[in-house]
Amino acid sequence: MRRGYLYVTRFPVQRKVIESPALAGQPLVLVEEVRGQRRVAFASTRALKVGVRPGMTLTAATALEPGLRHFPYRLKDEAQALAALGESLLGLCPGFQRDAPDGLWFDASAAHLVGGERELGARVLEVCGEQGYRAHVTVASEAFTSRALARHGSRRVEVVPQGQGARALAPLPLGALEDAAAKAFCALGLSTLGEVAALPAGAVTARGGAAAARAHARCRGVDDTPFTPEPLEEALEDRVVLDAPADTFEPVQFALKTLLDRLGARLSGRQRAAVRLTFLLRLDPTGEAEVPLLLARPTARAKLLLDLARHRLGELRLERPVAEVAVRVDAHDEDLGQQLALGDAPEGDAALEGVLSRLATTLGEEALFAASLEAVHRPESAHTPRAFHPPETRRGLLSPSGALAPAPEGERPGAPITVWREAGAARERPSRLLARPARLDAEVAASGELLAARLAGRRHRVTAMAGPERLGGEWWTDTPYQRDYYRVHFEGLGPAWVYRDGRDGDFYLQGLFD
Repeated sequence: MRRGYLYVTRFPVQRKVIESPALAGQPLVLVEEVRGQRRVAFASTRALKVGVRPGMTLTAATALEPGLRHFPYRLKDEAQALAALGESLLGLCPGFQRDAPDGLWFDASAAHLVGGERELGARVLEVCGEQGYRAHVTVASEAFTSRALARHGSRRVEVVPQGQGARALAPLPLGALEDAAAKAFCALGLSTLGEVAALPAGAVTARGGAAAARAHARCRGVDDTPFTPEPLEEALEDRVVLDAPADTFEPVQFALKTLLDRLGARLSGRQRAAVRLTFLLRLDPTGEAEVPLLLARPTARAKLLLDLARHRLGELRLERPVAEVAVRVDAHDEDLGQQLALGDAPEGDAALEGVLSRLATTLGEEALFAASLEAVHRPESAHTPRAFHPPETRRGLLSPSGALAPAPEGERPGAPITVWREAGAARERPSRLLARPARLDAEVAASGELLAARLAGRRHRVTAMAGPERLGGEWWTDTPYQRDYYRVHFEGLGPAWVYRDGRDGDFYLQGLFD
């Protein structure tokens, strides 16, 4: 099979700088405990320039650079971050396999869907760049070929044709083997993988055994290492341990950005969108706070999620400092993307989502509602409240709600949702309906025209009136109706929806227009 290899140069260091932008360009190292000593696991470019090297003790590294910043290297955190990067590529490849701590293989069999293997490599780098990572990609037929060229080659994107592995590997230095066999070949005076490949296979096996034979085969472009895709975790959850407990929001905000950037990329890779999140704050030394976040519409946009997280957590008062920040996706849905209508602005749509999500989270899910049309002729019962959501994301000419979408059965193509527009203002419907119609103490002219009405003890003169719209029905029920509806503008009250009941001849206030 064809597989690609993504090599993120010093991935743990890049990740640290992305989490803390103030560290960019600074000398820093990640240290781990080795036999009771703190040793350098990874070093930044600035630290490498002054002589700091992996494996060196922290004391020796600090002697070379007194201003050296050091942070703990947590293998579990790095593996989790690398898996998140792999998940973000799932929109381009069927699966990935981690090669900790700074690389991963990915299945390149779907490259034809994006224009070929070179274009696939460029797209992979684009996804990495969106998350702040600099990387190299190689696509080849063998695991070793793709890995060695990505790590030791000079091109950002390289594609090795089928059967050309040995030729592509030949110029690479002997260090590309990255195992004990490299020392044995070095002792023979060899310096490149091409020189190793030129050796007789029998002599290599006789002198170096199985390990040398395996290294020799890889240099000749022969590698049967299987590709084992990583199983995806069912639960979408991520966490960041702070370098020091934080009693202000700023360090927590940096951690949130890191988490939500990763989470957004993972959701996008899975073609999913978050509906409900929970933020978990572990306190120092003990305690935990949970903060839920309800979204008005499913989304995987990290920027929107971060804005909402700031709103929810920015003014939170905690008794103890925060030692760890985690975010969990409690509910998610299929991400169908979004096509805006002509003239719509993405910024406005995102702002609407933010406001609605804040309201829903603060006031509760039931606080926001919208009107849902019902198959009822009685006007005041023709709609019922339902949970409010912004307009459907699937909009545009080819979407189910678009202008060219097929009409539902029984409706003519292009029929509007409401049929009240053709008769002018009298057929408009109010935005606010009274729970019960209010009887008006009306002043009526001899012609039957409404002149004024008293409401709550106050007289309101009629300044404009449109109608009537005569409606009747439900004669087969216990509550039939026969009414003339008017749109009336009352002085001091504004536009209102009024009807005259055919049974008693009285006027009733049914609703108000905004």
